[in-house]
Amino acid sequence: MPAFMKAYAPQTYALLRMVTGFLYLWHGLQKVFGFPDAGKGGGPGFVTYIAGPIELVGGLFVLLGLFTRPAAFLCSGLMAVAYWMAHGTQALLPIQNRGESAALYCFVFLFISAHGAGCWSVDERRTSAR
Repeated sequence: MPAFMKAYAPQTYALLRMVTGFLYLWHGLQKVFGFPDAGKGGGPGFVTYIAGPIELVGGLFVLLGLFTRPAAFLCSGLMAVAYWMAHGTQALLPIQNRGESAALYCFVFLFISAHGAGCWSVDERRTSAR
């Protein structure tokens, strides 16, 4: 890593965690509340009632850095299931089956679950208050 970036590694990771959670929670808002309307037809009911709340709450928790490890792990698993249910049956490669975002979310959330909340998080504030 270049020396000028090494000093900013914790903040850069926090931004990755926060932006990932922010982008992900919108998928849940769309499934649960229909907002914002993307003009897509609704998916199967189980997707709306299971995946939607996980995306909404999990995305919010990852954004805030609250219960980050379990929330990110759950979101990672959801994206692995989503990939294989919706995309992996169409073609093998993500570029062919349009599953790039599901695969990327899966592995970014897996990294976040292994790394933890980091700085600028509720989890950090809770552990430092002890």
